[in-house]
Amino acid sequence: MFQKYSSQSGGSGGGENKEGISWWHLSLIGVGCTIGIGYFLGSGLGIKSTGPSIVISFLIAALGTYIVYNLLAKMTAEDPQDGSFCYYANKAYGRWAGFSCGWNFWSANILIIGSQLTALGLLSKFWFPHVPLWIFAAIYAALSILVVLLGAKGFGKVEDVLAIIKTSAILMFIIIGALVFIGIIDGSAEGRPGVPTSYTEFFPEGLKGFWGSLIFAFYAYGGVEVIGLMAMELKHREDAPKAGKVMLTLLAIIYLISLTLVVTLVSYTKITEKESPFVTALANYDLTFFPHVFNAAIIIAGFSTMTAALFGVTTLLVTMAKSGDAPKLFEKKLKFRELPLASLSLAVVGLLSSVIAALLLPGKIFEYITTAAGILLLYNWMFIIVSALKNLDNKMWDKILAFLGILFIIAAVSGTVVEKTSRFGFYVSFAFVGVIGICTLILSRKWKKEEQST
Repeated sequence: MFQKYSSQSGGSGGGENKEGISWWHLSLIGVGCTIGIGYFLGSGLGIKSTGPSIVISFLIAALGTYIVYNLLAKMTAEDPQDGSFCYYANKAYGRWAGFSCGWNFWSANILIIGSQLTALGLLSKFWFPHVPLWIFAAIYAALSILVVLLGAKGFGKVEDVLAIIKTSAILMFIIIGALVFIGIIDGSAEGRPGVPTSYTEFFPEGLKGFWGSLIFAFYAYGGVEVIGLMAMELKHREDAPKAGKVMLTLLAIIYLISLTLVVTLVSYTKITEKESPFVTALANYDLTFFPHVFNAAIIIAGFSTMTAALFGVTTLLVTMAKSGDAPKLFEKKLKFRELPLASLSLAVVGLLSSVIAALLLPGKIFEYITTAAGILLLYNWMFIIVSALKNLDNKMWDKILAFLGILFIIAAVSGTVVEKTSRFGFYVSFAFVGVIGICTLILSRKWKKEEQST
């Protein structure tokens, strides 16, 4: 899931990679990897915030995501690395930028894992409503750690299968939802809003609610920055932008159709963070099998994604230690299955923090962690854009798109400040950035001395 970042070149720019994958295969991988808990459950927070206008939020997020992907793909095609966007930040602005980017990425994904862990607990409460959330969180955390300790491999090999499970769940909802919408499947239409026909119906919470929903739309596209790095694996690296266009077009179509059905089948006031909005949308219809099958599919895909992310965060910290951007302690591995115990232990602390938070704040924990994770993710996207502005020879149109992407990111982040329910998540993200910033300032003096001594 995560690529190494270092100063070692992964090859020459451009050219052909005979062992690589085709652009359409990369597009499909991107669709499968991007669809996750942030969409299945997190989209409900966006719907609750803004109502039917969530479809506009997702359109804006799709454009912003494409801008980030396109710039990263161009940097990767021009200067292929066995590394990540943190290398490009380092190249553009110096070691402080690479260090900050790496730790921000690590922190973002620790929060993303926590968000997924909490979501899995909420989804499991669908069957066992009286079991406390923290108990489910603890169970899933223990199972995920166990998988890592066993040295399980092959998540990359089963990614296609997991992508099929996730995509099939959405397609199942789209088909059933469409049949309900046109009246082939009968059920209670009480409280069904239908297609909004006025401004107040489309923006029931006003522009403030719409502004606050942007962060959840962007979060649903999270992970695309990692897929951008796979442009290195293309047979023809110049196909990377085309692969991104197809990937995001497919994602936007899937997202927008399914969300449109949700907001026309059920009032946005009925949506809660306790269950998937797709399950809520069909709750009034005689489809007893659907909630259980859909819920199970999300849990299977979500658990696997979370465990793969735990592997990735652990590996990332080892790589950062090798690059000198983390204490050497995290570079050490046990002889048993080459297990990086120190790195894994720090990730486990993050998991346990999520379990404790679920115990103390069961009502709002998913919204808080999801908001904070989404903001940290967007900080990294900002790194990608500003790095591309310096590393690439951009044409005027590329610069316009880059600044538009920056504007979208600022809008999404600032929207969490004006929205009371997500403001706490902003404070959490700000705390992470503050700690990283202080560490960067302290270490920058050490780096200066090292440069002067050489």
